[in-house]
Amino acid sequence: MEKEAKQNPQLEQNKSDEPMSMIAKVVITGLFGGIFWSLLNYGTYVFNFTEISPNLVLQPWTVGDWKDRVLGQFIGIAVIGILSIGVALLYYALLRRFQKIWVGMAFGIALWAMVFFVLNPIFPGLKAVTELDRNTNITTICFYILYGVFIGYSISFEANEFAHEKKASLVNE
Repeated sequence: MEKEAKQNPQLEQNKSDEPMSMIAKVVITGLFGGIFWSLLNYGTYVFNFTEISPNLVLQPWTVGDWKDRVLGQFIGIAVIGILSIGVALLYYALLRRFQKIWVGMAFGIALWAMVFFVLNPIFPGLKAVTELDRNTNITTICFYILYGVFIGYSISFEANEFAHEKKASLVNE
């Protein structure tokens, strides 16, 4: 009886899990990275290391003072998580083959420059970089670098593993 159960492919215990697609891993990495790093940013905002909070992303599109309260901060964190999926997909499309930490750091610095220089006019609550205090600039640059390394290294590692698994499965067939 036990031997028959081990050989029956219909039983749940004998089914193997389907591997997650690479795009699904990129989406999860982006969502988690955006939520995690913006939560940490919120902590630095609460402890006055930075003037910039996660609700900054809501400033151009929402009306009311609710966005300046805790609810607005957490909705901002969720929105950043969703936007981070697009950032992760961009990294996957352009830079996934590079497995160096420097690429992720450069990606983070490029994102920081894009937000603080290129997109600055659309955020009414965001002062120019020269008007922000030193702690805010240092903290935000560090967070963007860490975010870039997290996204970059996670995606590059998974892409490399995915390629090796695919190559191994082709060899075994």
